[in-house]
Amino acid sequence: MLKKFKDLTEKEILAIAIAAEEEDGRIYGEFADALRDEYPSTAQMFEAMREEEVGHRDRLFAMFRQRFGDHIPLIRRENVKGFLQRKPVWLVRPLGVKVARKQAELMEMEASRFYARAASRTTDVSTRELLNKLADEERKHEHAAGELEAKHLTVSAKATEDESHRKLFLLQVVQPGLAGLMDGSVSTLAPIFAAAFASHKSWEAFLVGLAASIGAGISMAFSEGLSDDGSLTGRGSPWLRGGVTGLMTTAGGIGHTLPFLIGSFRVAMLVAVIVVAVELGVISYIRHRYMDTPFLQASFQVIVGGVLVFLTGWLIGSA
Repeated sequence: MLKKFKDLTEKEILAIAIAAEEEDGRIYGEFADALRDEYPSTAQMFEAMREEEVGHRDRLFAMFRQRFGDHIPLIRRENVKGFLQRKPVWLVRPLGVKVARKQAELMEMEASRFYARAASRTTDVSTRELLNKLADEERKHEHAAGELEAKHLTVSAKATEDESHRKLFLLQVVQPGLAGLMDGSVSTLAPIFAAAFASHKSWEAFLVGLAASIGAGISMAFSEGLSDDGSLTGRGSPWLRGGVTGLMTTAGGIGHTLPFLIGSFRVAMLVAVIVVAVELGVISYIRHRYMDTPFLQASFQVIVGGVLVFLTGWLIGSA
């Protein structure tokens, strides 16, 4: 059963404070370790914050030993009502730098509130003085974090980290999404238009397109997710990559499938062809924007592939 804050003894308050500082220091250390390769300057900032938490713990431990001896009762924040439930974001790999910074802000805010309340319930003058000082220091930590960020995150360091963030975004989202979009937009052209030209019925073409799009999405999701776990390539969570790839594959196929809901076959075919042209243009732009491919080159590669697959469907459907 969780204890109420008002029922804590001064001994328990100090014990919680010591455990909290130890945990916060270890979390900052985990942040530093997780970000060291891709965001070295931010990692230095968290390392400096970890050292500050160690200093707080040592001061609290000295006060506890002076008043109560060496035995610290086993009580932590999670044993007391009112503390925020923390998601263990420090265990996630790769760790988002913005997630880490946001978590640090919440930790400092919670620590400041805890010390302020703890000081108000403490009767020992020296203990209250220490807790008030720690509360003040935690309140200043938001500004201190800004100073540390200004110190460690110089303009060149920020530029380097922004480039690292861009590379991670490319590896984890853009590349899987682009692969899925291309597969869905191009590979489903043949079965959809083969069914359309063979039956000259919109509904049959729609059913084939829907099945091909969903089936391709499931296949691509598993293929991408099982290709590697991201531990060596830095490509991130296989669940994320697989999900992005699968969704974009399905979206790519659904785009030129939906026009076949139109009752008139000729109108449906015309709209579908226009949608295909738009899809290929979007893929060309994404390749140009994120993959540093010249737009004309990207357009040529994508359009040639799309036209060949479309002709395959037309020839088979018209046979």
